[in-house]
Amino acid sequence: MSLLERLFGRPKVMIEALGPSHAGKVAMLHATSFSHGWDQPEVARMLADPSILSDGVFSGTSRLPAGFVMSRLAADEAEILTICIDPDQRGRGLGHLLLERHLANLVRRSVATLFLEVEDSNAPALALYRAFGFNKVGERPGYYPKPDGSRALALILRRDLG
Repeated sequence: MSLLERLFGRPKVMIEALGPSHAGKVAMLHATSFSHGWDQPEVARMLADPSILSDGVFSGTSRLPAGFVMSRLAADEAEILTICIDPDQRGRGLGHLLLERHLANLVRRSVATLFLEVEDSNAPALALYRAFGFNKVGERPGYYPKPDGSRALALILRRDLG
């Protein structure tokens, strides 16, 4: 714990909706977590899309997100498209806080069922999703491209929200 944290307490964490103005930082964060990152124009379009719910986690006084999650809504279902935390901020519980708030926001939007895909070797993500009650409902062999040119298995997970 830093001297500032000892004197003034832990930095404040906020979770807020993201908009197109966050596209640059969101694209950078995505590129740090996935071998095929999204570019800034693509992210800006997604953040402006009314069928996509995007939440960011902000640490301390920064106006740039330390992580984000995006879900596409369709009727009473949604799919988490991506979730990532800045590598320098991982291990602090930000992903847990972000997913917890995002699930609550999805429930407020009348989402009853939530799906996602995750690489089968992504142990931190799998632990997070299991902690939130997601269950495996399928697989997609060779779904995720890897930096070495190989492809990884994606697990399809589901959680009922309603």
